[in-house]
Amino acid sequence: MKNLQNLDIKSLEEHARIIRRHVIRMIAKAGSGHPGSSLSAVDLLVALFYNKLRHNPRLPKWSDRDRFILSKGHGCPALYAVLAEQGYFPVEKLDTLRQFGSTLQGHPCMKTTPGIEISGGSLGQGLSVGLGIALAARLDKKDYRTYVMLGDGELEEGQVWEAAMAASHYNVDNLCAIIDQNDLQIDGFIHEVMSSHPIPDKWRGFGWHTIEIDGHDYPSIIKAYDDAGEVKGRPTVIIAKTIKGKGVSFMENQVDWHGKAPTKEETERALVELNG
Repeated sequence: MKNLQNLDIKSLEEHARIIRRHVIRMIAKAGSGHPGSSLSAVDLLVALFYNKLRHNPRLPKWSDRDRFILSKGHGCPALYAVLAEQGYFPVEKLDTLRQFGSTLQGHPCMKTTPGIEISGGSLGQGLSVGLGIALAARLDKKDYRTYVMLGDGELEEGQVWEAAMAASHYNVDNLCAIIDQNDLQIDGFIHEVMSSHPIPDKWRGFGWHTIEIDGHDYPSIIKAYDDAGEVKGRPTVIIAKTIKGKGVSFMENQVDWHGKAPTKEETERALVELNG
């Protein structure tokens, strides 16, 4: 039971454009949110959910589904938009982002939102949970895979590296980490706040199979996901170089857009750009 569509590159790019428009509209209507972090992750999410992840929106708790964990929970508008477009809940519900009583809160909640595997908020926890889920698959003799998306600023959390060490030690080859490396966090550039560079060398040092890609190039993303599935005996990390605010010119690589909503005029300008 799969929801794979195996779309061509042009179709994936069109879906990404739609997702980015959702992100801008959602955050603008809510009056708060994290556009930069959401937009940088869109292409990675679209390639995963449309062309790789084994899942079924009609059965969100299907036991044999692949698991996706958004450890950088503040980027959830992008994930919500993908889930809605995939059919987990009506697209119209995206307009309720961050509203009181909505199932779409500012950080994901597994108790209220179909398709959300863990409740997010505190950075650094997702890889540990993903490791536990991957180990459970091994114990249950299941073949599902677990994917965990982290931000590069999140790599400053020590718990990430405890999980990385454990995953390598236990040869957890059904676990794949995805690093959304947009080089910015709430206070500025990563290398200025608390440098985690060189990121690839660190993951290799922890024993992970390490893949470096352009996180907005679909052939590279798809190949990375395929390659990760072939690795045996150790976990895989995909380090994806991305652009914060990707797709909206005045948001790209601007730290100010980490966590604020666009004005009405800025929203209109962004949507015109995303109309292609």
